[in-house]
Amino acid sequence: MLPQVNRLRAPKDFKAVYTRGLHRKTAHLTLRALKRLVPPEIDAGDPPSRFGISISQKVSKRAVRRNLLKRQIRAGLRELLPKISPGWDVVIVVKPTAIECNYAEILRELEKLLVQAEVLHGHSGGELL
Repeated sequence: MLPQVNRLRAPKDFKAVYTRGLHRKTAHLTLRALKRLVPPEIDAGDPPSRFGISISQKVSKRAVRRNLLKRQIRAGLRELLPKISPGWDVVIVVKPTAIECNYAEILRELEKLLVQAEVLHGHSGGELL
């Protein structure tokens, strides 16, 4: 499970990422990312990056399969968390083709998406909130 501070939960936060965030795709996953800007008067250091996962019933009608994919994505994010730049809101959208993937493929695609969006390895950029 991801730490509480690294979870994107509020519908308004998801909506902000969908409307203003950048967008990257692979065969099985889509990433949407938005760089958060903290006002100078609230200077509490770098805000942690937060992640949300969106997976519809189009991927699988069985909740067991959808939950397995979510757990695998969370595990991959937890593994990559030390390399991720602070201050990002990221939504991972799972495509129906992901049902055929194993954990290694999901981890590889997740890392590829985060590098493309310049969220991984200290890259900065993207849209500002």
